Amino acid sequence: MQLDKQQLPPEKFERVAIDNESAERITKPSLSFWQDAWLRLRKNKAAVVSIFVLLLLILMAFIGPHLNGHSGDHQEIRHANLPPKIPGIEKLGIFDGVGNMGGQKVDLYEMKKVDEYYWFGTDGLGRDLFTRLWEGTQISLFIAFVASIIDLVIGVAYGGISGYFGGRTDDIMQRIVEILIGIPTLIVVILMILIMDPGIMAIIIAISITGWIGMSRIVRAQILKYKSQEFVLASRTLGAGDGRIITKHLMPNILGIVIINTMFTIPGAIFFEAFLSFIGIGLQPPAASLGTLINDGYKVMEFQPYVLLFPSIVISVLMIAFNLIGDGLRDALDPKMKD
Repeated sequence: MQLDKQQLPPEKFERVAIDNESAERITKPSLSFWQDAWLRLRKNKAAVVSIFVLLLLILMAFIGPHLNGHSGDHQEIRHANLPPKIPGIEKLGIFDGVGNMGGQKVDLYEMKKVDEYYWFGTDGLGRDLFTRLWEGTQISLFIAFVASIIDLVIGVAYGGISGYFGGRTDDIMQRIVEILIGIPTLIVVILMILIMDPGIMAIIIAISITGWIGMSRIVRAQILKYKSQEFVLASRTLGAGDGRIITKHLMPNILGIVIINTMFTIPGAIFFEAFLSFIGIGLQPPAASLGTLINDGYKVMEFQPYVLLFPSIVISVLMIAFNLIGDGLRDALDPKMKD
């Protein structure tokens, strides 16, 4: 049985012609490594929020001491141990200057005839805690950033030289690192502070003595990984010197891991400074840092919890923000995390 064949008329067919330029055109714009990393970082909501929170805290560290008109080191004994009182918010029943006295809640501002507002209260010497909090945050951030930059410079240089040149140079440099790792960091810090006067410089030097070791070992491992790659061998074959290979080929490839490690080093330095000040071998009164403020609040925690509350919140938020940003950068700068 033969089926009738139905043919389509020729006018139903249309030739589609594509020129070479349209066929080879790339519709998606090309992105550099850093542009691609930024796009991936923006997808991490926790990291983006942490960036804004961190910028806000850094801004407050600089402008906070000038907002309420009180000096951080001015002592007014008549205003000692006042609870927080904020204009406008006091009508809501919080931060209204009411504190405990003899088991009863009383308005300490009215009782002491104080007509000023202390947003975060005052300490036992009548100093404004709001101003001292942001001055202490400023000092803690300064110590952490300076110590991290020193760790970055020494760690990258030491690890890079050790990994690139290898051989006897690498053996000698790594034996020095192993000796330093075997010495407890706290012992080194205590010895440094005994030699130098306690202060900002002593803490920075003490943190930096052994803080660069972790960075140097990471950089050394990355240099060992990349220096035998084909693009480095090709560059050396074409006559490139050690300086050009390091600056043009090796450093750009390890920059991501260096940035990530630095972001985790900064909160470690903040916590270490706070720890030293808390145990009494860091900054000394009347200087303020987050550690000294937490130490002051710890002593009166039972009766004046607000003295401990605010610096504890700030240091906790700083630690969380830096760690979340570090996690976000690790995912953004890792090529294996591309979607």
